[in-house]
Amino acid sequence: MQTWTQMKDIQPLAAQMLMNSFKKDRISHAYLFQGNRGTGKREMSILFAKSIFCKNREGAEPCQSCRDCHRIDSGNHPDLHWVEPEGQSIKKEQILHLQKEFTYTGLESNRKVYIIVDAEKMTVNASNRLLKFLEEPSQQTTAMLLTESGPTILDTIRSRCQLLAFQPLNPFRVQEKLVEEGVSESNARLLSSLTNNLTDALEMNEDEWFANVRKLVIQLIEVLQNKPNEGLLFINHQWMPHFKERTQLQRGLDVLMLWFQDVINQLLDREESIIFTTERERLNQAAMRWSRQSAARSLTDILEAKRKINQNVHPNLVMEQLTLQLQR
Repeated sequence: MQTWTQMKDIQPLAAQMLMNSFKKDRISHAYLFQGNRGTGKREMSILFAKSIFCKNREGAEPCQSCRDCHRIDSGNHPDLHWVEPEGQSIKKEQILHLQKEFTYTGLESNRKVYIIVDAEKMTVNASNRLLKFLEEPSQQTTAMLLTESGPTILDTIRSRCQLLAFQPLNPFRVQEKLVEEGVSESNARLLSSLTNNLTDALEMNEDEWFANVRKLVIQLIEVLQNKPNEGLLFINHQWMPHFKERTQLQRGLDVLMLWFQDVINQLLDREESIIFTTERERLNQAAMRWSRQSAARSLTDILEAKRKINQNVHPNLVMEQLTLQLQR
């Protein structure tokens, strides 16, 4: 359950524009919410719908406790319609069904709202049908189109919508939100350093595969520090079996990079920037093993390994070479 104060903290410009709609009593007939996955588009659309229907709102803020607010939360408001992809696309029949629904008088009031999720997945026929719908807007109708790929939406549809650009979330804000969602402080630091997509971060937090990535990175560092002669053995028998796909290996290298960034932060006494906060003793040991220059060189070597992975160089060869470089 979001409030406008919370949404302004996440998406200040978009939230302020929508709040101003209520202050000026100028709610547009169509909006295009454009931004990456996890930037709050769906949450904003639900809050905006509440503000439209809530009879007890103060300014733009819905009461969150009336019948309308509760029914929107539960997905059962009769005058709020959701359209989402069926399979891989949104089809013409779905838009036709939506239009038919809107020929009926609203059950709770004369106002109706519809939200189209993943609007970029509309077929050509669906887009053309929606365009006709938008060309004859009712004063009592509000549309919200949610998309990760605004440029793929028909220009004729875009021109009939008020565009709201949703910005990537600030890493510190992502970290705060993750902690609010019950993620541990140490995991929140790590996840917010890897992605500013809140949804992706929460999925990674629940992913056992990702939990083992962190363990493997720590184990690799310990091998490099204490048993460097076993480095290649570790890579071939423990590291590579876990990273079966190139995208997975890239994620493992991302976490390895964060470790060496922490080594540099440890050497520079930048406590507030350290990600692996639960590994202080290992970081102290690593700071004695790698100098600032060698840690920086290691970061360069990891970046080069990531580039080779993208160029389809054999992953085992890339990791074996990287391991030898990190042992220097």
